[in-house]
Amino acid sequence: MRIGALLLLFAFAPGCLFGQAGSAELLERARELDGREVEFVGEAIGESMHRGDHVWLNLLDGRGAIGIWARRADLPQILFFGSYDERGDVLRVHGVFHRSCPEHGGDLDIHATALEVAARGELKRETLHSGRMALAAGLLLAAAAAFGFWRRKQKARARA
Repeated sequence: MRIGALLLLFAFAPGCLFGQAGSAELLERARELDGREVEFVGEAIGESMHRGDHVWLNLLDGRGAIGIWARRADLPQILFFGSYDERGDVLRVHGVFHRSCPEHGGDLDIHATALEVAARGELKRETLHSGRMALAAGLLLAAAAAFGFWRRKQKARARA
């Protein structure tokens, strides 16, 4: 019986069991987790905002973004921030979760005590699909032909 309960616990609550929380869990359990040490993993997006000896980061875990407040001295070198052209570095953050941070005007944030790069980002490689290019060219030609036909018809009506 105990083994079955442990298996269920491992299967349905890995984030809770090991302390790693996703953005959805942080929002759902904000009152319960307020002031507690959490681990959050997410892609660095946007850009870092330096404020004195601290920095703001936004980390996206695929479901939502969470603001991270960290000391500049603790910040690892971030090579890529997620954007249209780049997939950002994935950071693992340990810190204190604040549901309504009194230091930052009531914002929901994590005050980092440790940060590490879990995976490096990269430039996104966009590939052109020849089938899509051919379809676009065909549709452009069809639209040009339809416009030409319509224009001729309009001129013919104007003469009559």
